[in-house]
Amino acid sequence: MPTPSRRHGTQKTNHFSPNTVYKPAMTTMLAGPAPVHELQPYKSLLNDELTRRIQKVRRQFGSQLLILGHHYQQDEVISLADLRGDSYGLSQNAAASSECRYIVFCGVHFMAETADILANRPEKLAERGGVRVPVILPDLAAGCSMADMAALHQIEDAWDQLGEVVDTNDITPVTYINSAASLKAFVGRHGGIVCTSSNAEAALRWAFARTSRVMFFPDQHLGRNTAIGMGITLDQMPVWDPFADALGGNSEQQIRESKVVLWKGHCSVHQMFRPEHVTMFRDKYPGIKILVHPECPREVFELADVSGSTSKIIKTVESSPPGSKWAIGTELHLVNRLKQQHPDKEIHFLSPVVCMCATMYRIDLAHLCWSLENLVAGTPVNVIEVDAETARWSLVALERMLEVK
Repeated sequence: MPTPSRRHGTQKTNHFSPNTVYKPAMTTMLAGPAPVHELQPYKSLLNDELTRRIQKVRRQFGSQLLILGHHYQQDEVISLADLRGDSYGLSQNAAASSECRYIVFCGVHFMAETADILANRPEKLAERGGVRVPVILPDLAAGCSMADMAALHQIEDAWDQLGEVVDTNDITPVTYINSAASLKAFVGRHGGIVCTSSNAEAALRWAFARTSRVMFFPDQHLGRNTAIGMGITLDQMPVWDPFADALGGNSEQQIRESKVVLWKGHCSVHQMFRPEHVTMFRDKYPGIKILVHPECPREVFELADVSGSTSKIIKTVESSPPGSKWAIGTELHLVNRLKQQHPDKEIHFLSPVVCMCATMYRIDLAHLCWSLENLVAGTPVNVIEVDAETARWSLVALERMLEVK
């Protein structure tokens, strides 16, 4: 099986070329030889032809290749995934494989970073005799608007400003998994923890067992919805706006009286759901249940019958009785897939406005096929490699999360 060549030369730029190894956390991006296959011709191919060629590469690599498909992916892409799931679960499962030597992540950049951190952590490298598993993101433009709302320099500046008002030794930083590796490393260095949407409350309880105050980023809605469920009041949760002149737009008194300092960030998909959408569905479909992700705004979250992570949403629908009615507030592709998979249930998308994960949508069959055939050719494209120091501290924060029950 061909081995992807190592990269040579340096390129200090924010503009990604197709043959770039993306080095996050503001480190150098190492450019390599031009790919054997250019992207443009793939865009004119029909899906059937692209699927045939992708399947050929999958057969060629066998169990050495894992294609990971996030739940929000479009159907034609996720149908070719070896594993499907949420971001952290996919990374965990891929890293646990003893046969995997190549990972292609059909997701967004922070997911590929996490996969690289877990698959190439020291004990895994030792098991493979020092051989890295390259993690490929088929389209580098597949980012995450929420993750991009909190840059490392903004978090560091906020931390410094908080330190002028309160003792930062009494603050535990908590970052949502939907964040850059650089933020996970910041959390690791400062005694904090990573959380997912399913264990956010456990992570906050872990934090409060250590300090009296938490800084939660980048998703204000997940932080607020979780903290309210723990009895923390809104006036104890100031929102930090990184573009405000000072203290994130808060007074010193608000900071001193805070329990959770929330970051002004959100998911562009879940932000779209409104209380009037809930009212509309309840009026139109008597007996319908409202099922939402905790990234939704508080006003929607509090009106829901059930809320939970992507995995919980899927399990809730799967375990519900035939004939049950659901209006679901999460990404459109996932809702449509649930509708197709459960024709015995009435499933609606909780919004009259189409809101899909536009950045996730960038991963299409053309990009997937292009990246796989370049992998075969020995000129892998879009390899995500987190620098060693960032990976080390990110892993510390991720491992703390795994200890939380």
